[in-house]
Amino acid sequence: MQAASRESYKVAADRLDAYARGAEPSAVASTADDILSVAALLRREPRLRRALSDPARSGSDRAGLLGEMLRGKISADALDLLASLVSGRWSAPSQLLDGVERLGIEALLASADKAGELGEVEDELFRFGQVVSGSPELSNALSDPMAPAAQRATLVDQLLADKARPITGYLVGAALGGFGGRSFTGALTRLVELAADRRDRQVAYVTVAAPLSDEEERRLGARLSEMYGREVSVKQTVNPDVLGGVSVRVGSDLYDGTVLRRLNETRNALAKR
Repeated sequence: MQAASRESYKVAADRLDAYARGAEPSAVASTADDILSVAALLRREPRLRRALSDPARSGSDRAGLLGEMLRGKISADALDLLASLVSGRWSAPSQLLDGVERLGIEALLASADKAGELGEVEDELFRFGQVVSGSPELSNALSDPMAPAAQRATLVDQLLADKARPITGYLVGAALGGFGGRSFTGALTRLVELAADRRDRQVAYVTVAAPLSDEEERRLGARLSEMYGREVSVKQTVNPDVLGGVSVRVGSDLYDGTVLRRLNETRNALAKR
């Protein structure tokens, strides 16, 4: 998002946090559902997106237009949050759509946080991403934009049945829809990071040839927390192809101490002689 859009989003996000602190988890989840339904509407209706982000209209005018259309169709809480969002300045209609969708996702995460389940939801999202990445056939089935959305959603429901919390399933559904314009796997990764961020944590993606012990993972997490000045959520991937050592990615930082990397460096050096 550009600066104006980021500021408008922040105002609505702060309002969401204040609302979520005083509401029951189920109420916050219901509000999230309403907000995401409006995001789906905006995705289908480009003219409406333009009208609700039109800089020639005042913020109150845009909020009034939203109220005329949606009052009585979504909850008062959802309408209040959305009115706060559309009354801000948006650099482009597409950024308003991104803001509405992000607000709905953050509301889902807030409801999980209120219920004391956010850490588990974060882990379930990551594990599901691992399952998908480990199966090219499954990855293709879920990522194929030509496949009917209902068919892909049914497949997700079957895979997650009795294995994940309802909010995890809802978030995976948002990833199927291309949350934030991303690919399915990219959207899942972003959702993991948003869940961690709401818990005030950084995500460290760790690749190893064999699983780390609980103590090794704890020590690695503690060391990374010291480096980044923030609690770190370690997400471990086992890949025998790396042969040994550890690769760690935190944001754009990559620390690759794997045997495979050293072998490749040696091979490249020999090839240059």
